[in-house]
Amino acid sequence: MEKFSRIVSTAVPLPNEDVDTDQIIPARFLKATSREGFGDNLFRDWRYNNDNTAKADFVLNNPTYSGQVLVAGRNFGCGSSREHAAWALFDYGFRVVVSSFFADIFKGNALGNGLLPVQVSDEYLAALIAAVKADPETEVTVELQAQTISFNGNEASFEVNAYKKECMLNGYDDIDYLVSIKDEIEAFEASAITI
Repeated sequence: MEKFSRIVSTAVPLPNEDVDTDQIIPARFLKATSREGFGDNLFRDWRYNNDNTAKADFVLNNPTYSGQVLVAGRNFGCGSSREHAAWALFDYGFRVVVSSFFADIFKGNALGNGLLPVQVSDEYLAALIAAVKADPETEVTVELQAQTISFNGNEASFEVNAYKKECMLNGYDDIDYLVSIKDEIEAFEASAITI
C-alpha cells in the first residue's frame, strides 16, 4: 500500500446522497481477479451512455473538476459490501472521499485499501461542496497525522481507527503490520509460559 500522510489537492464534487456500491462499481464489472482497471468503470452507468459515449453532464466527464479528493453527499458507500468499490475509487485516482456519513463496511474496505474516508458534519460538507463548485481550483488539505481537513481557512477534525491510521501512515497492509512488529511477537512468544 502507498504511504499516506498529507494530501493537498483540488476536489471533485458529487453531492448525490445515498450512493451505493453498485452505483460506484456495477456488479457486472466484478469478474476481474486483480484490483487494476476498476477505475475505468467507476460510476459506469452515470458516466457513460449505452453506446459507451461519455455523458457530458456527469462530473467525472467535466474537465473543470479534477483531483485526488472526492466530495460526496451523505451516506456514501451504502448497499452491498463489495470491496471493489474502494478499488475502483483508488484505481481512478482518488485518495480521499469526504462525506458526512459512510456505510461502515465501505469505510473499512476503504481504509484497508489506502483510501481515506473523511467524515465531517453536514454543515462542513455543504460549505466544502459550495466552495468547490464556486471555484474548482479550491484546494483541500487533509492531514492524516493531525486528523484534520481544511479548505479556504475552514478546518475540521475527523475520526479514524488508530490501527488503520498507523497502517496508512506507514503504507502497511495487515501482513506488513505484523511483519513490522515481528520482534515484539517473538519476544512475547519467548516469554510465554508453556503448559
